[in-house]
Amino acid sequence: MTTLDIDHLRGWIGRSREVRDLVTPRLVDEFRATFTGALAPVGEGEAPLALHWCLAPETPAADALGSDGHAAKGGFLPPVPLPRRMWAGGEIEIVSPLRLGDEVVRRETVADVAVKEGRTGALCFVTVRHEYETPRGIAIRERQDIVYREAAKPGENAAGRAGAPPDFTPERVREVAATTTLLFRYSAMTFNGHRFHYDFPYATEVEGYPGLVVHGPIQASLLLNLAAESLGRAPRTFRYRGVSPMIAGQTFRVAGRSEGAAFTGATVDAAGGTCMQAAAGA
Repeated sequence: MTTLDIDHLRGWIGRSREVRDLVTPRLVDEFRATFTGALAPVGEGEAPLALHWCLAPETPAADALGSDGHAAKGGFLPPVPLPRRMWAGGEIEIVSPLRLGDEVVRRETVADVAVKEGRTGALCFVTVRHEYETPRGIAIRERQDIVYREAAKPGENAAGRAGAPPDFTPERVREVAATTTLLFRYSAMTFNGHRFHYDFPYATEVEGYPGLVVHGPIQASLLLNLAAESLGRAPRTFRYRGVSPMIAGQTFRVAGRSEGAAFTGATVDAAGGTCMQAAAGA
């Protein structure tokens, strides 16, 4: 079992950085092509909802990567000595829409580092807060949670137990094929080098998953757009939490329902289990 020096890791709390990017026609076109038929309508000149997750991706040099294909730990993020990392969830507040041509400044701050004990060993959660600012002011505030886990044990199914069925009756359902092309396109837009999205032997033999893993932001993007479609407008707040990894090679459902100004949603795998939960409100 890995020993974590939590005091050392918490020394990263308060670290910040600032990055910039443009909402370009090419990025908007790529995003729309990747999520064809799954995006909520937006106003004239506005960027699609969830495009912000594709802005200013980290671009580490090839010799600055960890064994998983991500940037090596110990720079902006703390050097958590646990090899497996995933998007665990988070929350966004949409203040105003991004627009085509915007120069967007994203300010990032490490807000918290916490250690918990899970079924398979130690878990380390790193919370990062983001602010996305356009020339008109703050557009999006975000909390993002990253979880680090122990190495897979021989024979372990890293996907864990199947998720439970959604605890609500959906009124809107969209079916999405989790193809390798979908994963490739999203990785390309976000410069995401995590090997469990494209390297089948690595995903199955090293990290212990039954197949390639569907990006958390893909699922969150689909749920955010379904929420906007269901509510008839972009929600003010959107919360999401990963429950069980979504494995590629299946058709999954993006399901949701709204009651008044509140939306509840989930991504549901082919076996009927929840992979990501979401809630949104005006």
